[in-house]
Amino acid sequence: MSRIIVIGSSNTDMVIKSKKLPVPGETILGGTFLMNPGGKGANQAVAAARLGGNVTFVTKTGNDMFGEEAMHIFDNECIDTRYIIKDPKNPSGVALINVDENGENSIVVAPGSNGSLSAYDIKDEVFETDKADLFLMQLEIPVSTVEFAAQKAVSNGNRVILNPAPARQISDDLLSCLYLITPNETEAEFLTGIKVHDVPTAEKAASKLRDKGVQNVVITMGASGAYILSSLISKLIPVIPVKAIDTTAAGDVFNGALAVAISEGRDIVDAMIFANKAASISVTRMGAQASAPYRNEIHP
Repeated sequence: MSRIIVIGSSNTDMVIKSKKLPVPGETILGGTFLMNPGGKGANQAVAAARLGGNVTFVTKTGNDMFGEEAMHIFDNECIDTRYIIKDPKNPSGVALINVDENGENSIVVAPGSNGSLSAYDIKDEVFETDKADLFLMQLEIPVSTVEFAAQKAVSNGNRVILNPAPARQISDDLLSCLYLITPNETEAEFLTGIKVHDVPTAEKAASKLRDKGVQNVVITMGASGAYILSSLISKLIPVIPVKAIDTTAAGDVFNGALAVAISEGRDIVDAMIFANKAASISVTRMGAQASAPYRNEIHP
């Protein structure tokens, strides 16, 4: 099995589940409070590890209780933590999350130490990999760091997967490095200017990204499934309907699972079916990392 090197964010999620999401100026009484480990990078690293991936995680935490707790969690998940950096100046990242009774959420993130993860923090040994190894990244760390890592990985012959979340401007240079990009509908529209709401519009947006050099484009479309466009295939991969109670980390679980399946040599369609199954399980549970399923829960 190939190694998966995840470079990204680590946060602590403070979650309140209530009947509805508050509108500006509104205070809602009642609800359930949970404090969970999160951050897109950490979520994807944990999801991949639980599903059997050989995961190395590169992140930057604060020198505080949240950072210490995150390290314990990564160690318990059998993630390689040798390249995690402690920031002496900034606190660990924190996300405030509201979840309504339908599983929809609103999130505000204070990046903290994630915002200071620079190219200088990533040791050269991180890139001393087999050509079959995968790099998986997101956009909760500086885009310049993502671009540096992507270019270095590609120069070594590695494949790079980018989950472009949260939506941010990225350069054509970065896009041209990507083996695979995995936006959701909102992120796909942000990157291409094309509103994605069905397969034809997904294909149009994906084609625009492929024109910029991305080899494979997967657009996640919530309960509809995920759409894939490559040089060989254009197809919507549906999901089995489930009752969602919290969609917070569904995209992260999807990306972690997708990376695992690709690292095992599966073709892209089989990898997406595997990832859809993992994400479908995650939305039936509360929490970010806590919702990620284990390998024995995913039926072949």
